Amino acid sequence: MSSPCSRHPHPHRLIQQPLTELTEKLRSKSRKITAPRQAILEVLRRHQHPITNKEIHTALGTADCDLATVYRNLHTLEDMGMVRRFDFGDGVARFELLEEGDDGHHHHLVCTGCSAVVEVEGCFPTELELALARRHGFTRVTHKLEFFGLCPKCAPAAPASP
Repeated sequence: MSSPCSRHPHPHRLIQQPLTELTEKLRSKSRKITAPRQAILEVLRRHQHPITNKEIHTALGTADCDLATVYRNLHTLEDMGMVRRFDFGDGVARFELLEEGDDGHHHHLVCTGCSAVVEVEGCFPTELELALARRHGFTRVTHKLEFFGLCPKCAPAAPASP
């Protein structure tokens, strides 16, 4: 049995799925293909890392839709399994588009200074999850892990600690 990360690796690249395929997925789930929804999907396609509602709204410009429309559409897209919501502990939800077959399981390194996000490759071996589960009598164990620190831009000029 492999770990969730190795089953569904999340490459550090832009979503390759064309917008037409994404809108077809909306159609297949009996969802309307609105101009704001298409614009939001396009913004998410262009971003490699999770972004906030406000960042999406800014990228769209005020002509496409208001912030409430962004919130509503992201909620719908999340319910449909097309986007995944991330919480990095700062009270701000971030969203990332998922490709077909991607469960969105991956980890991040988050700067506590500027909120920059770096995706972390690799994952815990399934054996570690199974050992923890057995030791404590748990079943269906999964994990969510985010690392926090200061990025090179935000770190003081002092040498980094090991």
